[in-house]
Amino acid sequence: MSATNQTNPPPPRTPHGKDASARKPRFFLPYQQAWISDSSALRIMEKSRQVGITFADAYDSVLKAGRSDARLDVWVSSRDETQARLYLEDCREWARILKMAADYSGHQLLDESQSSAQVLEFANGVKIFCCSSNPNALAGKRGHVKLDEFALHPDQRLLYRVAKPVTTWGGTLSIISTHRGAQTLFNEIIQAVRHQGNPMGWSLHTVPIQKAVEQGLVDRINRKNAGTETATDFLARLRRECIDEEQWLQEYCCVPADESTAFFSYEMLAACQHEDCRRDFDYLERCEHPLYLGMDVARVHDLCVLDVGEKVGDVTWDRLRVELSGRTFSEIEHELYRLLELPSMVRACIDATGMGMQLAERARDRFGCKVEPITFTRAIKEQLAFGLRADFEDRRVRIPFDEALVADLRALRKEVSLGGNIRFAGESADSHCDRAWAKALRQQAQRQTTDFGAAVA
Repeated sequence: MSATNQTNPPPPRTPHGKDASARKPRFFLPYQQAWISDSSALRIMEKSRQVGITFADAYDSVLKAGRSDARLDVWVSSRDETQARLYLEDCREWARILKMAADYSGHQLLDESQSSAQVLEFANGVKIFCCSSNPNALAGKRGHVKLDEFALHPDQRLLYRVAKPVTTWGGTLSIISTHRGAQTLFNEIIQAVRHQGNPMGWSLHTVPIQKAVEQGLVDRINRKNAGTETATDFLARLRRECIDEEQWLQEYCCVPADESTAFFSYEMLAACQHEDCRRDFDYLERCEHPLYLGMDVARVHDLCVLDVGEKVGDVTWDRLRVELSGRTFSEIEHELYRLLELPSMVRACIDATGMGMQLAERARDRFGCKVEPITFTRAIKEQLAFGLRADFEDRRVRIPFDEALVADLRALRKEVSLGGNIRFAGESADSHCDRAWAKALRQQAQRQTTDFGAAVA
């Protein structure tokens, strides 16, 4: 059932039992208020990006933990450690506003499995634990549970199985997320609510960007930033700034993406995402593991992308991606050469199609067999694309949480002609899947095969 209660949340109480309603924030928008006021044991929200739900939910967590009669801890599972820290900062700010005595305990280990959390402890002894999405952090715990960005988790079923028992002794379970494709447990739960009689009894909240705007989001943003943007202009700008239609529908309109035509599924990509990926150039200069480079060449209309990966064991980690647009040939060559000169750079595969031919040949002359020029043909693209997908399927790559990269990978489509020939195509707002092809070339470089060279320039 959909939550419709729009009343104000119950007033928080200080640790000494004094009514704090006089200090209660009164600026929540209706959809935020509905979430805070919902006391259901199971509640779930599909939402647009950047509509203030995290800030409102942090207020809800402070209410649950900070009241004088509170007895249950609050366990918040965030996408990564950075998000966990930001969530707890919101909680600390609400505790300050509500004048609730709270002690920030910093980063703490929870058990021998090395699970950790950011911890805020109130005067009543109840705590808010903000963890990364490792299910081990919730095992054996008790209290209220909040699973943020649930659809992005690589193993939603395991996380749910571990989280639900935590609430057995009177706690509530809250799930908040944007969609990540139609084939997720998150979407499965929502579809069961809508079309199967809601057998589990979830309270469903749906907040697309249009609803948030109708209920005052743009006015709130304008007041905060002294802006004058109209609601119509705000929505038009967000749509214009999206990489593609899929991003607009899924990230802002609560419409899960169709996985049937995707060459890279969200599940496949999420399983390989890791927050500890990106590094700077200084790190690469000191790197002792082998480095590999893939370069998709363009100069005028598309991105020129250089993708560097560090191979640790049998897994190649994203370390640096350089994107160049509208640069001169010499500027592009400068960026390429400084990467090829890295002490640990083992091999590079460079797109030698079109204008890339001269760049690849000059690099080959200067750096020898470290550089392999590759001319894109239909057969070569097929090998590159399937090789990259195999690496994702086998989890031999690690990529950052990067919307532009995910959009490029998702945009790649396999098309079969009437004659049975396979071709790969794809286009987003700022790219012809250039990031995806650079990564495919990088992965080819680390395979160091020789038979592939028969079809290259």
